[in-house]
Amino acid sequence: MSYKSMILSAFVYTALTVKADIPRYAQKIDPRSFAVLDNVPTGTQFNGTSHFIPPGTTSDSLKAKPFHVYDDAFYDIIGSDPTLTLLAHTETDPIFHEAVVWHPETNSVYFAQNAGPVAAGTGLNKSAIVQKIYLDEADKIVAQGNGSCFVNVTTVNSGQQVINPNGGTNFRGKIVFTGEGQGDNIAPAMYLVDPNNNDNTTVILNNFFGRQYDSLNDVAVNPRNHELYFTDGPFGWVQNFRPNPVLPTQVYRFNYDTGVVRAVADGFHMTNGVTFSPDGMYAYVTDTGLSSGFWGYNYTNPSTIYRYDVNDDGNFSNRQLFAYNEIRVPDGIHCDKQGNVYVGNGDGINIYKPDGLLIGRIYLGTTSANFAFTGKGKMVVCAETKLWYVNWNAEGADITSREYTG
Repeated sequence: MSYKSMILSAFVYTALTVKADIPRYAQKIDPRSFAVLDNVPTGTQFNGTSHFIPPGTTSDSLKAKPFHVYDDAFYDIIGSDPTLTLLAHTETDPIFHEAVVWHPETNSVYFAQNAGPVAAGTGLNKSAIVQKIYLDEADKIVAQGNGSCFVNVTTVNSGQQVINPNGGTNFRGKIVFTGEGQGDNIAPAMYLVDPNNNDNTTVILNNFFGRQYDSLNDVAVNPRNHELYFTDGPFGWVQNFRPNPVLPTQVYRFNYDTGVVRAVADGFHMTNGVTFSPDGMYAYVTDTGLSSGFWGYNYTNPSTIYRYDVNDDGNFSNRQLFAYNEIRVPDGIHCDKQGNVYVGNGDGINIYKPDGLLIGRIYLGTTSANFAFTGKGKMVVCAETKLWYVNWNAEGADITSREYTG
């Protein structure tokens, strides 16, 4: 069946003709089409930072139909008519980076700037900031079809500034942000922010028995014990806004009520994202060791998602390689209600079945460090200079089950 040329509307991808059994903004990518290539370039020409364009496609055609189906199981996730809507953008400043958190009560989505790149004007001279949007505005744009305006992006002014925020999660009706710290004297920390009163911001953890953490990166709540689990790696050091690391790159758990903190996993190059399966039986941790910031790339280092069993006592065991990421590095990571695993990477978002099979992708053609499910059938995606809104069938693991119950 032939296709007419595709056009990109102002904010929503539209197609002139579609194949009857494939949604209009989706396309099937058959792994058999690239199992054997006419020419396989050397590593100096094609490596871990290169974008793979399957045979018979182009960068433009991949973007025109951004929902890529690698396995038929992905159809259940995207539904009959998935859409990808641009909500906001900047020219160069990567203000749509990480710490993406949906607060259901206010229907707002929080996110943070990128603290490392020169384009952000951050580093030692300026701390990255937390910003937010309201999904009520986003839904109005989607309802217009080819909407003609962006959402308002506002800065979250708090009584105590979150210094270089990078990770975030819902916690007891509020939001916990991980801050990477700044220079020698501002230690990495975890901050508790009240979305109903942003001035009510407190530091809840800023040291490991008197030692500074390296750069707190991501945080998630275990739905079984309701404790905070967070990753710490040398990101501020390799991006020149933190001193030399004094702790190994590890995953920790923190009991907010008792103040007890302890390490639960080590052996990483650059531990990054962390999340849990909906039942809390598994933990997923990304290692972005392939990329070392201003130090460059080592393509033999991990670009890997690891899965751990979560024991009844809350500790981790039985580390397994869940998936190796094919383009740049796997960063922010989350699960849906069915236990499928979503991870931001070098060209968008990969979606895996619980057994590690890649079943689909949201193709952006650029890096997405993090994203958040924002209610049934909705997702907000940060892509550095662009902020996207996905409408489809998927629904994130129930964050209300991760709240304190007694």
